[in-house]
Amino acid sequence: MTSSIGIPALDLNDFINGDAVKRDAFVHALGRAYEDIGFVALKNHGLSDELVAALYAEVTSFFSLPNRVKETYNLPGMAGQRGYTPFGREHAKGRNTGDLKEFWQFGQYDVQQGNVVDEYPPNPIVSELPGFNERGREAYKTLEKTGFEVLRALALYIGLEERFFDPWVIAGNSILRAIHYPPIDSDPGDAVRAAEHEDINLITLLMGASAEGLQVLNRKNEWVDVTALPDMIVVNVGDMLQRLTNNMLRSTTHRVINPPKEKWGNSRFSIPFFLHPRSDMPLNVLDVCVDHNRPKAYEDISAGDYLNQRLQEIGLK
Repeated sequence: MTSSIGIPALDLNDFINGDAVKRDAFVHALGRAYEDIGFVALKNHGLSDELVAALYAEVTSFFSLPNRVKETYNLPGMAGQRGYTPFGREHAKGRNTGDLKEFWQFGQYDVQQGNVVDEYPPNPIVSELPGFNERGREAYKTLEKTGFEVLRALALYIGLEERFFDPWVIAGNSILRAIHYPPIDSDPGDAVRAAEHEDINLITLLMGASAEGLQVLNRKNEWVDVTALPDMIVVNVGDMLQRLTNNMLRSTTHRVINPPKEKWGNSRFSIPFFLHPRSDMPLNVLDVCVDHNRPKAYEDISAGDYLNQRLQEIGLK
């Protein structure tokens, strides 16, 4: 099945609870989609409408706080990985102009495996909004669980053991980012809400944004609009997974364009979940993805070193 936005629409329940035929069909459709365009629309993802609405309400309230209050959650030394990052701070790789956005990032919760907890700073508590952190935590844990299932299906498609990714992504360095694109009050010049880019992580899970603007670059080099889908989230491949699979799975270029001038006065909100592995995961190209026709394309590197490299490239570190 294809969604109205031209990307495959899949039912995660086919993989989690389906029989062998449905599971195999899901695995094949997911893998083919990620080879072709890098995006799918996914239903039965675990997020309730009530949680999504409650989280967006909390996020809207946070970004409505005075700048002096938000700045108290701009934590030094965090490279934007926890708390608040001010407007214009982040830019796309290869650009110097900052994106027209501010954001908040929730990190890992409840880590009790080995000494991983020592790597992760705590999530700052927004005292002005009692429900903000709890709604963020609920969405984080829900999307994390969904992401694990997607990676299990992809492991099978690649030719790996189903739970190959589990030891690396359980207690991983994942991020839930709440983004506010404020109203545009003057000519932005060459600045856009989010310049064209590829995500850093393994996969990204995106609940419906509050307004249009997201576009995906397809294989014909055409920009395709991606709008909010009822009962679905959008899931795409990131650069880490593309690197692991030696370009077998595609990390697709996407962007958030500025609205028409008559809509400059409107805010846009978006909440993606970036599923990252633990920092000690090797991002070395998988042996099953190398052959005579597809020689190894990337040097060996750890997930932590790769993330640091990319955070420097986008101006956060």
